[in-house]
Amino acid sequence: MAKFELKLPKMGESVAEATLTNWLKEIGDTIEADEAVLEIATDKVDSEVPSEVTGVLVEKLFNVDDIVQVGQTIAIIETEGEVPSGTDKQNFAPETPAADVIAEVEAPISQKEESKSAAISSDSDRFYSPLVKNIASKEGISQQELDAISGTGNEGRVTKKDILSYLENRTSGKETKSAATETQLTKSAPAPQISKAPVPVSVNGGDEVIEMTRMGKLIAHHMVESTQTSAHVQSFIEVDVTNIWNWRNKVKNDFAKREGENLTFTPIFMEAVAKAIKDFPMINIAVDGDKIIKRKNINLGMAAALADGNLIVPVIKNADQLNLIGMSKAVNDLANRARTGKLKPDDTQGGTYTVTNVGTFGSIMGTPIINQPQVAILALGAIRKVPAVIETPEGDFIGIRFKMFLSHSYDHRVVNGALGGQFVKRVADYLEAFDVNREI
Repeated sequence: MAKFELKLPKMGESVAEATLTNWLKEIGDTIEADEAVLEIATDKVDSEVPSEVTGVLVEKLFNVDDIVQVGQTIAIIETEGEVPSGTDKQNFAPETPAADVIAEVEAPISQKEESKSAAISSDSDRFYSPLVKNIASKEGISQQELDAISGTGNEGRVTKKDILSYLENRTSGKETKSAATETQLTKSAPAPQISKAPVPVSVNGGDEVIEMTRMGKLIAHHMVESTQTSAHVQSFIEVDVTNIWNWRNKVKNDFAKREGENLTFTPIFMEAVAKAIKDFPMINIAVDGDKIIKRKNINLGMAAALADGNLIVPVIKNADQLNLIGMSKAVNDLANRARTGKLKPDDTQGGTYTVTNVGTFGSIMGTPIINQPQVAILALGAIRKVPAVIETPEGDFIGIRFKMFLSHSYDHRVVNGALGGQFVKRVADYLEAFDVNREI
């Protein structure tokens, strides 16, 4: 018999950890090679972790909702033959110390250490995000200390910046380190007042209480964090896409027969956005404190709706290097895998600019929230048949045209109105100048 360590596999360059959401196998179950053993979740993507070997599950090293780092051993599988090369073969039976040894080790633990490990809760009048609670736990910040930190977030909430600033001051000696002194300070100074208390929600007998999904909670947190981080400003422009409408109707059937793919409007819009980013590279940036990170690659995020109503943003990598056929295949592949839950964690990582199609739901325009750490996002409105003034050498006349609105949200900390407006105007120019004689 040999022991095989099932580790959390690498899931992309920027993915360092995942949450264990469900065990698909129980201890004692037989597992075939490539059979899924457990389910995990990153920020937005749920995935399965398969076994590399055939054997019997003999040990689980993590529980549901635990955070697992990439490369950490999640479970032990007992196999009949040799384990694959590169894995450790050993006996993983844990050594159980005697009760008197445990007592001898636990006895000298000080009250201070106990307070360090005390769980941080959000049961009081203040809400603490999982990130803030995790930092507090790792740094030994007690509940009492955390409650005394002045928050700059919405409704006085403590943000990541607030707690890191507190830690910096405490380390440099500006804040007291001893629990006794902290208690004395807390007694002598009143706790900071929260500017606005949360509004209580009453539940009547006929109301239904629905628990938010894990993804819904993550999206809600991400959206609130974005509005607190970026100064959102919007620019709007109306675009005549009659040429694109007519051209697509002319070529879509032949395209589907030849390529086996549907030709939608999305890849055409994505192509125009990629071109505009090359013209205005300072839209393709991120903010890191007081520094601006100018991205080398143009990776377009494409917001896609899921069956449960949530949105996910898969990313088209190096979008500027794709022709229209390649863009169509990339868009269709990501959209199909998003709908069927088959996206990989790396598919949603590395985006530098995002496009969302609010027109899918009938909206003529929207004011989308920036997908952090990006600095801008473009919303595509519904294409409508409208009367419009058409200018010709013989004079102006009224005609029927296909038009849509582009809504551009951008971070006014680093993108001024001129750049934000010029960028969306350039996208519109590329769409209106679309070549109706284009071969595909």
